[in-house]
Amino acid sequence: MVVPPWLPVPPPGYGGVEQVVAGLVDALVLHGHAVTLFGVGDQHGTAARSFVSTAPDVQFARLGESLPELAHLARVNHLIKAADFDLIHDHTVVGPLVAGRRAVPTVATVHGNPVGEHGDVLTDTDRGVGLVAISHGQRRLNPGLPWAGTVHNALDPRSIPYKDEPAAGPVLWLARFSPDKGPDVAIRACRAAGLPLLLAGKCNEPAERQYYDEVIEPMLGEDVTVVVNADREATLRMLVEARCLIMPIRWEEPFGMVMVEAMATGTPVVALARGAVPELVRSGVTGLVCERSEELPDALHAVERLDPADCVAHVAENFSTTRMAYSYEAVYRQFLAGVGARSDVTEPVRLRAR
Repeated sequence: MVVPPWLPVPPPGYGGVEQVVAGLVDALVLHGHAVTLFGVGDQHGTAARSFVSTAPDVQFARLGESLPELAHLARVNHLIKAADFDLIHDHTVVGPLVAGRRAVPTVATVHGNPVGEHGDVLTDTDRGVGLVAISHGQRRLNPGLPWAGTVHNALDPRSIPYKDEPAAGPVLWLARFSPDKGPDVAIRACRAAGLPLLLAGKCNEPAERQYYDEVIEPMLGEDVTVVVNADREATLRMLVEARCLIMPIRWEEPFGMVMVEAMATGTPVVALARGAVPELVRSGVTGLVCERSEELPDALHAVERLDPADCVAHVAENFSTTRMAYSYEAVYRQFLAGVGARSDVTEPVRLRAR
């Protein structure tokens, strides 16, 4: 299991990819697989059989640069030996481009949108690499890529606190400060609804700080509270106490793990119908999905009638780490069977019994 070099696994705060990978590793180990985690830093919090670090420190301060991930992957490729592994599962951005150098078959989960520059990288993926989408909406954006399957992200519901009754707290917006995530839309919607808003955002990178300073800060008033770079414990507490989560996104969100986390706590989601939102939220049951931003204020009030228990049950049934692990196992087996059947493969793929 290869993760990006930016954060530990699991992450202490922001880090959706690392949170998902941590849950997947633990679930695969419970299913009897021997998992080796390739990352950075000096520690991890998973059940992996072993942890291989390619750098002594996490590279979060260099997030956005290309060399840290490239160096990480080059080191990973040098460390991988065909005799040690049946399969590599890569979660990095550039991994699909360099995976062809490996002596072991690779599947790579695409965590971003497969268009634009990212789409160009993925289009050049080696034909021996299988890509995994995290939603059907994401996959539809670039259907011509060598997709090996679609598996929704997930979490362990047992690790999430939840509520039995609707909460009377503020509306919560929880994301990185970016126009794509629509914090300005959230402010206007809550102000129109006469409801308080809690903006809890990641604000580390220069573009995030500039957007906050130039666009969001001038919009603030007594009805808006701001929390920046909250840790995991504080994030879960805010989700439990929130009236609802608002997701007024302006882009084709490939997944949106925060929606699953909100529903796992019993907090319904009010969101715009972009990207994977309609796949994750059962409108009228676990939240309200709106077509236009003008519909958001009424939805913020209507969400009061939804039952937190329905939100919790929806996540347990559809977005558990156990279900995710079973889905990935099916992708692994199907992909490896296809690789073994290829006529241009000189050495057959041998699966060891576990």
